[in-house]
Amino acid sequence: MSLSSSHRPARIVLAAVTTALLGACSNMQMGSPDAKTTATGSAGGANAENANSQLEKCSSSLGTVAVYEDTNAPWYGYLTGQMKLGSTSPVLKLLIQQSNCFVVVDRGRAMNNMMQERALDQSGELRKGSKFGKGQMVSADYTMSPTITFSNNNAGGMGAGLGGYSGRAGVLGAFAGSMNVKEASTLLTLVDNRSGVQLAAAEGSAKNMDFGAMGALFGGGLGAGGGGYANTAEGKVIVAAFTDSYNNLVRAVRNYKAQEVKGGLGTGGQLGVQGAAEAQGSTAKRKKPQ
Repeated sequence: MSLSSSHRPARIVLAAVTTALLGACSNMQMGSPDAKTTATGSAGGANAENANSQLEKCSSSLGTVAVYEDTNAPWYGYLTGQMKLGSTSPVLKLLIQQSNCFVVVDRGRAMNNMMQERALDQSGELRKGSKFGKGQMVSADYTMSPTITFSNNNAGGMGAGLGGYSGRAGVLGAFAGSMNVKEASTLLTLVDNRSGVQLAAAEGSAKNMDFGAMGALFGGGLGAGGGGYANTAEGKVIVAAFTDSYNNLVRAVRNYKAQEVKGGLGTGGQLGVQGAAEAQGSTAKRKKPQ
């Protein structure tokens, strides 16, 4: 009997034990608090479940809103490219609906599906009574646009403060090297779709300590709360910053007062330019019918 053949039963037993141990170590947590961001819970109509307790809310909606992301902007490329994160629209739509300050209308990718159903109806493929006739789509009163104005993956932390101790204590040295601070600043603008007037703009920010490899340093006890959390730390900070932006925007529009310009909006303004009146007069003369 060869040496490999004599060890075969032992290998089989070892593989079985390893599989059993891995199965026992599995700890799937549905709804894990460690995986949540500041945008939590759900929304259905005007009702919200398990929403962030710090989210600003309105007793009645102020109108309909569509969320528009400039996918050609540098910040969007950074978000989806370097940070490997997805669109901010789903998070913002959840916050908006939970707040009850606006009714969300979709003008994103779902719009293609909506138009596809209408095309099927017009072709006669849909059942009778499908009710996809014209004139049912709700208009968007406003457009909300998000922007990430600043994001720092490592804004410093305790590395400098503990650097002097790293030579004396390996644990402190590893602690200092693995800890950093995530920061993000965001901006939301709200535009009136009928006039094109910007109604509100609000900045938001968030900051969080990221413990990086602390889970590996202290063993499995901190694995989920330390290193596992670090994998999505940047995304969590950005969501928190957008939540702060939205809260600030709601505070601004809750007691909204329209800006006024003497003579009316878009009629020339109060900052005159030399020769403007004469130029306007000459233009009027040229257009005067003969």
